[in-house]
Amino acid sequence: MTTDINLFNSMDENAWCPGCGNFGILNALKEALSELDLKPHEVLITSGIGQAAKLPHYINVNGFNGLHGRAVPPAVGAKIANKNLKVIVNTGDGDSYGEGGNHIIHNIRRNIDITHFVHDNQIYGLTKGQGSPTTAKGQKTTLQLEGVKVDPFNPISFAISLGCSFVARAFSGDKEHLVYVMKEAIKHKGYALVDILQPCVSFNKVNTYRWYKERVYKLDKNYDCTNKEEAFKKAFEWGDEGIPIGIIYKEKKSTYIDRTPQLNSKPPLINREWKPVYAEKFMEDFI
Repeated sequence: MTTDINLFNSMDENAWCPGCGNFGILNALKEALSELDLKPHEVLITSGIGQAAKLPHYINVNGFNGLHGRAVPPAVGAKIANKNLKVIVNTGDGDSYGEGGNHIIHNIRRNIDITHFVHDNQIYGLTKGQGSPTTAKGQKTTLQLEGVKVDPFNPISFAISLGCSFVARAFSGDKEHLVYVMKEAIKHKGYALVDILQPCVSFNKVNTYRWYKERVYKLDKNYDCTNKEEAFKKAFEWGDEGIPIGIIYKEKKSTYIDRTPQLNSKPPLINREWKPVYAEKFMEDFI
């Protein structure tokens, strides 16, 4: 059984640049949710700020736009409140690895059962092309006119070293493979981080579709994604030597909810009576 993919279509006007790699991610995500037979009301997508963070507007599921770098906290709160909800963080490399890096660290430690898709275009697209945490050292940008002077952040080695229970990389230019990786990440029980290589056609003239297609390669079927030592080796492959895509590391471990008996029966909000007046009081506290 699959859900009609058209149920995930949004009526909101799309503001992405023509040819943006975000379109491939959006289309793949709709297909993945459809093939997993998930319904729009069963899914929540959270994001921060940025071009990638606009995705919740362009897909018909529950959505939450947070502050810059703050996409993970609402996702964690929603999952704790309703463990039956499929919760997906869908935001950019700057939003995730820069402003939001600290949230990733500690929720990987918790192994909260959410899926984190990072649109990694190696640039800050919304603010017109400044270097992001993953921009290559020496690469010239609209702000770093003499080239980026710091080493790039490696999200794959970072996640593996923290004990992330699912670490993968995909490419928005290979939809079939991206759908497969997304489905595996969503089905995984625990924190799943997927770094998605996503060309920015307007502000990153180095990491283009052609650049990626000449370098990415799919992990061999015989590759053992449970071998952490081999996973670390793959994490450091980059550039002309090849860029591996696929499930790089995976392990089974208990989730945060498994480790917290109070959360393991019914979601907290179901264990108590709620009335509209409670919501009114809650909102008054913020005024």
